Amino acid sequence: MLLGRSVSTAALRQQLLVDLVGQGLDPLAAELQFDCCEADLSNLIQQIVNARSNTKAIDAVIAVGGGKVLDAGKLLAHRLGLACITVPTSAATCAGWTALANLYSPGGAFERDVTLDRCPDLLVFDHALVRQAPSATLTSGIADGMAKWYEASVSSCNSPDGLVQQAVQQARVLRDQLMLEAEEAFNNPGSEAWVRVAEACALTAGLIGGVGGASCRTVAAHAVHNGLTQLSACHDSLHGAKVGFGVLVQLRLEELLSENRLAVQARRQLISLFRKLKLPVCLEDLGLSRASLEELQQVCAFACQSGSDLHQLPFAVSPTVLLAALVSTTEGCEGAPESRGVILAQGERSQFEASRHGSDA
Repeated sequence: MLLGRSVSTAALRQQLLVDLVGQGLDPLAAELQFDCCEADLSNLIQQIVNARSNTKAIDAVIAVGGGKVLDAGKLLAHRLGLACITVPTSAATCAGWTALANLYSPGGAFERDVTLDRCPDLLVFDHALVRQAPSATLTSGIADGMAKWYEASVSSCNSPDGLVQQAVQQARVLRDQLMLEAEEAFNNPGSEAWVRVAEACALTAGLIGGVGGASCRTVAAHAVHNGLTQLSACHDSLHGAKVGFGVLVQLRLEELLSENRLAVQARRQLISLFRKLKLPVCLEDLGLSRASLEELQQVCAFACQSGSDLHQLPFAVSPTVLLAALVSTTEGCEGAPESRGVILAQGERSQFEASRHGSDA
């Protein structure tokens, strides 16, 4: 089965079908209607069952596209015991490599992630193909790759597992490389820096997840992403863009709740880089300038729900405290807009202050 979704990859997928037929194969073409969701997966499984009943042999899934298409292909192959081949069309995420898939609602809201039995059997990373993707996909991958270090260094740095430790250190090296070369790669898509950064985002970041496995955990950055997807207003923002904003929120939490001065420095450094890469650094950049207090509370409640990776932080975080961090990611930075902290009701401010002193979490 050859799986895809977007109009931008339709010509590529059509050519792949021709190539497969030319090799004597009989491929089945399929398209997702939504993000990686149960409704689509059920339809795809039924298509394969129907094809097999007509003596059509389906022995592998080839997923061509962005992260959600790759996740759907991996999850479909996982459930049916098929081989999986991923063909990323951008460097926006490391989904082409990892043994993990995110499930969304038909409306695009994150529901849960699924750990898979194994990584894809084959990943085809074509530089010429990836270079055709919009520049925003590369910056999305940069932000998502950055998160590997900021999350793993918190959740997994004390792990006694040698492989996890290696993954954490690789995440640090990845962060350093992106800090050094991200701007050059963004400004010069044909440069050697672009090649290194694209490979770092789509391949090295996936390697970290493969080596570290489930023990190399995500933390607040991805939890904030998951919460933000509950609001349709920011669905146009790419996965990595929301994760990158989540890194800023996580660092702000470290400032507020543990008075971590290194977190202050890291947040300001990242904001400087993110602005150059046109990545979001505040809610307004995510299209949430008119988000109501109730909507932002919905984001925070989802991010803080039981079982959320946000709770991998070394301190407790309530939805109220998360809201305070969410609206103040640029606090103390040059050119920062007026903090949206003014939306917090007085009672919530009191709760936040109490939580900072350990009386509420």
